[in-house]
Amino acid sequence: MDRGPLTDAESRRRDLARIEAALLAAGRLLAEYARRDLEVEEKRPGDPVTEADRAADALLRETLLAGSPAGEPEGWLSEETADDPVRLERRRVWIVDPLDGTREFVSAIPEWCVSIGLVEDGRPVAGGIYNPLAERLILGAEGLGVTLDGEPAAVTGRPTLDGATVLASRSEVGRGEWDRFEGGVFRVEPTGSVAYKLGLVAAGLADATWTLRPKNEWDVAGGAALVLAAGGAVRLPAGDTPTFNRPRPWLPGFLAANERIADALPGILR
Repeated sequence: MDRGPLTDAESRRRDLARIEAALLAAGRLLAEYARRDLEVEEKRPGDPVTEADRAADALLRETLLAGSPAGEPEGWLSEETADDPVRLERRRVWIVDPLDGTREFVSAIPEWCVSIGLVEDGRPVAGGIYNPLAERLILGAEGLGVTLDGEPAAVTGRPTLDGATVLASRSEVGRGEWDRFEGGVFRVEPTGSVAYKLGLVAAGLADATWTLRPKNEWDVAGGAALVLAAGGAVRLPAGDTPTFNRPRPWLPGFLAANERIADALPGILR
């Protein structure tokens, strides 16, 4: 019997079920690759890629797009897939990074993850990240909140950066770009994978994160959906709210925290 159109909550639960299944499948695949001696290439200087990245990308694309709602084709944007401008014609678009933190992956540092974001009309509405080595699965969608390994989670309620834990790019710290924050009121914790950092903020395991370098949409879409679902806020360096699935999927920087900290950050970072 036809039950009629899905409610928003039912639709989001279906989206999350698709995200979870894809994350777990890709995580299993990458965990297998992590045991191998992989050849590392460079797409650009300092931007490594392996056969594991490409294999996870193919698996995610097949898994996620196979579940598209009847009559509503979905778009696709991934770090490891040649960009197809047809995505700009789609209302719902998957934005994924099949292996965020490739440097950590090849160095056996457990700070990499699979990242999936679902965008509707430019807005991140559902997402998930999975770090199989740390055994952390973070899922969330608007209206449904966020879970960390199946348990409810949310951004922290810390009102200011005093005493906060801020997750920083390990490579940015290594280049000295965070030296200006030394001796400040918050603790800086270098961590790999921007998507993983955003997931940790969404789950309340850190208070804030920001990047001092530009990012692509696939780096942050999944984490942005999680932070928003967890009651937090995401901003661009100037303080404006990011939109996704743009012709050039590039962002000048990215920050995430609860609303009070996020509102103050653009002024602090300037």
